[in-house]
Amino acid sequence: MKKIQIIGSLALILVSGQLMAQVRPANAVKPADTTKAYLEKLITSTQPADKTALNQKLKALGASEKEKEVDLAINYYYRLNNQKTADSLGQTQLERFPSDIRARNKAASDNIYPLKSAAEKEKAYKAWIQKFPPSNFSGEDLLTYDYVVSSIAVEYATEKNTAKAVEYEDKLLVQFWKGNAYGGLGEAFYKNGDLKNASIYYKKAMEVAKSYYDNKDAQENSSKFAASGYPSLTMTYAKILYEQKNYPEALKYAELATKNPQTATPVTNFQYAKILMAMNRNKEAYAKLEDAVKSGKANDEMSETFKKLYIKLKGSDAGFDQYAAEIRKGIIAGLQQKLKKEMVKKPAADFKLTDLQGNEVSLSSLKGKTVILDFWATWCTPCKASFPAMQMAVNKYKDDPSVKFLFIHTWERTATPTKDADDYIKSQKYTFQVLMDNKDPETKLNKVVTDYKVRGIPSKFVIDPEGNTRFNIMGFDGSNEAAVDEISMMIDMAKKG
Repeated sequence: MKKIQIIGSLALILVSGQLMAQVRPANAVKPADTTKAYLEKLITSTQPADKTALNQKLKALGASEKEKEVDLAINYYYRLNNQKTADSLGQTQLERFPSDIRARNKAASDNIYPLKSAAEKEKAYKAWIQKFPPSNFSGEDLLTYDYVVSSIAVEYATEKNTAKAVEYEDKLLVQFWKGNAYGGLGEAFYKNGDLKNASIYYKKAMEVAKSYYDNKDAQENSSKFAASGYPSLTMTYAKILYEQKNYPEALKYAELATKNPQTATPVTNFQYAKILMAMNRNKEAYAKLEDAVKSGKANDEMSETFKKLYIKLKGSDAGFDQYAAEIRKGIIAGLQQKLKKEMVKKPAADFKLTDLQGNEVSLSSLKGKTVILDFWATWCTPCKASFPAMQMAVNKYKDDPSVKFLFIHTWERTATPTKDADDYIKSQKYTFQVLMDNKDPETKLNKVVTDYKVRGIPSKFVIDPEGNTRFNIMGFDGSNEAAVDEISMMIDMAKKG
């Protein structure tokens, strides 16, 4: 599911025109670019005349005989939170252009991706390309074919049919996306324990990304996208080489990742340290682990390995507890300084939602309490990864009546979101109060997540007793202790105002 979600979001970016065709000269200006520039000017303006002009232009684009112009209108309607018009126009588009892009993409989403086996997907794919031949499209419009063949290749790899997986991966058409596809296939092989093929495809992914990464003059968004994966792929490849016990080669790529500001994280430092330890270069490994622990983002495994290496180098654990306490003191002081800079004060939007037990909850009814909102969804992997830490935070404040945690399920993708949320929370035995921000049947919007201008989940808001948003954090870095420290300090600072 994770790869399909990434593919889906990338498709949306491509449809909206953010990734340009690879063959376009950097200085070429197409009519569509001029139209988008005009729309951008209008959509950012506060002048009533520009708002009127924007509505007129979108209406004209929606009535166009060119599907891409209709699609442009749909994307701008989404940006204006006019989802009802966007959805209606999208349905009309399917009827007016039954052999074009949206119809083709919907057919793939409805008839190929939901299928369970690779053989079923392959059969559906062959019927699909008969109806929508790749020869009818060009440039970035071919990406949908790559998404489909890549998903089939991954399914075959998952089923341990390597020959068929390679056969379908060889059908890729668009060069800049091949790195992403190779990485997806490499991940499937890795999950199956096939390190040999995992290393082959992660290396191929890395090499494609590097070819764009080295081209510093590339201006196109497609090139920037292709290059963006290179730093993280170097460490992934290093990790696989480490597991194959090819330590010298693993070290070479780990060094590239740890020296790159984009990927020099506690996780990369830990992986680098493990390679150094395997080569008996323990002093260097200790320095890398020390960096990871001092960052405040170290997980339990990192912390335990750091202590073991301390004992190995020092001969005993004498002085370790005092040293660890000093490190923690520095982490807390650094976190406090960071949060002071990030603290804001703006009124939080009121809402009224129903929880899984049918109880209505409004933000205004909680005035006087410090409220933590956690926007999430059952399909969101990072959301669920953050939940053990959030349960720790809930437990920490369970006897404090002035603190309230609310977990807001939103952006549903199924017809049974309430059941899905309830089933998941019960299966994990979490004690969360979950509120349902379901899509409004009239506006087609998830109102609360829209009101809070959330752009990605997990997204957490800390609201002070006066009803002001004081902090907003998005994402999860994987360290439970660090996450609890951060949310706890935010709560304490919000309480004090």
